[in-house]
Amino acid sequence: MQEIDITPARLSATLKAAEAAARAIPPAFPLDATVAVNPFLGQAGEDVTVAAARLARVAGARLFRPRAEIAAEVAEGRISDDDLAAALIACSSPLKPVDLALLKAKLHAPAPAPEALPTVADLAAELSGTDWPALIERCVGLWAAGHFDRGQALWLPAPGADAWAAWRAWAARDLTPEIAGLEGFCAHVAAVPDTPERAIVRAAKALGIEAEATETAFHRLLMDLGGWAQHARWMLWQAEQEGATDRTLLALLAIRLIWEEALLAQYPALAPRWAEVARAHAEPVTPTPDMVIDAILQDAAERAFQRRLGALLDRPAAGAAAERPALQAAFCIDVRSEPFRRALEAQAPGIETIGFAGFFGLPVAHCPHGSDVAEAHLPALLKPTLRSTSHQPEAAEQAARIAARAARAWRRFRQAAVSSFAFVEAAGLAYGGKLLAGAFGKGGKASLPEPAPRLDASLDPARRAQIAAAVLTAMGVREGFARLVLLVGHGAKVTNNPHESAYHCGACGGHTGAVSARLLASLLNDPDTRAHLATAGIAVPEDTRFVAALHETTTDEVTLFDVEKAGDEAGEHAQDLARARAWLEAAGRQVRAGRALRLPGAAPGGVAARARDWAETRPEWGLAGCAAFIAAPRAVTRGKDLGGRAFLHSYDWQADEGFATLELILTAPVVVASWIALQYHGSSLAPETFGAGNKLIHNVVGGIGVVEGNGGRLRAGLPWQAVHDGERLMHEPLRLTVLIEAPREAIAQVLARHREVAALFDNGWLHLMQLEGGRVSARYRPGGGWREEAGAA
Repeated sequence: MQEIDITPARLSATLKAAEAAARAIPPAFPLDATVAVNPFLGQAGEDVTVAAARLARVAGARLFRPRAEIAAEVAEGRISDDDLAAALIACSSPLKPVDLALLKAKLHAPAPAPEALPTVADLAAELSGTDWPALIERCVGLWAAGHFDRGQALWLPAPGADAWAAWRAWAARDLTPEIAGLEGFCAHVAAVPDTPERAIVRAAKALGIEAEATETAFHRLLMDLGGWAQHARWMLWQAEQEGATDRTLLALLAIRLIWEEALLAQYPALAPRWAEVARAHAEPVTPTPDMVIDAILQDAAERAFQRRLGALLDRPAAGAAAERPALQAAFCIDVRSEPFRRALEAQAPGIETIGFAGFFGLPVAHCPHGSDVAEAHLPALLKPTLRSTSHQPEAAEQAARIAARAARAWRRFRQAAVSSFAFVEAAGLAYGGKLLAGAFGKGGKASLPEPAPRLDASLDPARRAQIAAAVLTAMGVREGFARLVLLVGHGAKVTNNPHESAYHCGACGGHTGAVSARLLASLLNDPDTRAHLATAGIAVPEDTRFVAALHETTTDEVTLFDVEKAGDEAGEHAQDLARARAWLEAAGRQVRAGRALRLPGAAPGGVAARARDWAETRPEWGLAGCAAFIAAPRAVTRGKDLGGRAFLHSYDWQADEGFATLELILTAPVVVASWIALQYHGSSLAPETFGAGNKLIHNVVGGIGVVEGNGGRLRAGLPWQAVHDGERLMHEPLRLTVLIEAPREAIAQVLARHREVAALFDNGWLHLMQLEGGRVSARYRPGGGWREEAGAA
């Protein structure tokens, strides 16, 4: 193809649009440490209705619930006329209906489905009858699976090469497009510029994409690449965390543009239709009247939820714990902890639970036993500032590494192109019993806990005490300690589930909370640390023992760590531990009975077995149903059935000097919870765009994600079985409602200092409400200010 002259101004404007399109893509974390990501992260800075228009244009994705679902809830009385009216009044768009009667009439009128603008590949498919989008998906997916592989593949096509160079070398020799009818594609690839930036600018010029059209046109092509673009966005995210950058996402955009360029040259008759599409991309992104109506109806559904939640919170609280609690247990704020906390507190009046982020305030990079890979056990938004390890003496460490290498070699032998056939012939029948046992939840051996983790030995007692004091202050526990204090992380042990880490602790970077809980327990039990804590005004009684624990959310069983090492089993805390175990077991039985009612085909006695069943697609519901975040004293929610739908963070503003803890809550746990809620929202409402598809046909690719079938587009987000029971959605798509018991002025001051957090509320991605005395008092108005709420929300 003839080289096109490119001016410096054109180069700058086009690359600026490419950068903006790249940042409109959400990152997708690899499977070994999956964390929930807000799929609308790149649109968080604009109003939600504008984002709805943008995503309709570039992906055909929906942000709001279908009208038929809202209409059904109105007919059932779950959404009242008052809810509809309040949402209508709150809407500031000039496109909204003039009154409630018109809104209700529109409720029963079908809304047009969002439809993405076509690509050149889409137009070429209509003209030629060849499914070019599917062919591009297959060709790019085959190359990307090898290029991005993280140790799963037995060979790589071009190890060490950057994405642009690797793809050019691959595509210049791949005859698949030419066999399908795209003449001269290999030569076309061989002649492309040597940098993705110049390739992007040249292709945009050849395609006639003018400056006004570039951003959404580029965004459209990146969305077309699905999870591959999201993985590349994660690579950029990781690089920027280290102060560097990464050009992989620009390379993927260039690759997709090269296909468009080649197809338009192959089918010049498409030029007039493509010019119309390019002009449509140049139009401003504005919501339609139907989008505004759907946004109002979505808001009404959320107000209905808030009204019911407010009424529940308005009920009298259960009795408070005794003067000195019989047991204290700090749980992660994860919504799955809420039913367990409620069940545990019901076992005895002296039991007190606390809600705190599951990494327990320790931002650690942890090296596990037998490995030198540092795992980030902290929220994805933060950088580790502490190091820990579970390394053992050299002999034990060497044995673990040899065993791990042997296991990897055995797996590679079973999977290799030649030896896999011999393995199946020789050992196939021997695996029959193992498969049969696994199908009944009987397979596998119980794994031993990792050796106790240790913080960096270079930390002196004063620094350790400073860390411990900061954690206890943030937890709101500076006095009134029980004899036994449990620090309960959570995890989700399952079988044959590529997305296992997505069910672990998001605050621990997709790992379980065991390491964080054990580190903090060790820190707080250390005599030197306690001695220095006293100087910070925190007096931990001598008879208080901190014990780390892990709540398995698939089985609702709780494991206690390191009690034998501390001598507690036969020592002065033996009775405390025995009582705690009995209470935990009783609470687990109660929660399993409740969960069995929601899991398809489950019975209380079989809930735990589902986690060991390799054929089980729904071992648990994870965080499905999450809808609220409450930061308040436990007395506000104690004894109230929140249905496992609320993140519960313990917070007493009167003990928060300078509102430092309030600032921490709004800028970290609230943001993490919003990522989780919006991931479930996107995977439920736009599963083709933001969901991982059908578990039954998943194949793991490169250790980074899954594809459906034998190749193609990487699928990020949640599998359909994680949000749907086969007949109906199990996650009600509602934007998260954040309720905080603190003075309005203090909340407003934090938001003024953190505009990116304020934007989540100002642009309609989250709701914010103030509590006073446990009751909803005011609603935050987008753009600042508050509206008094009469009664319960």
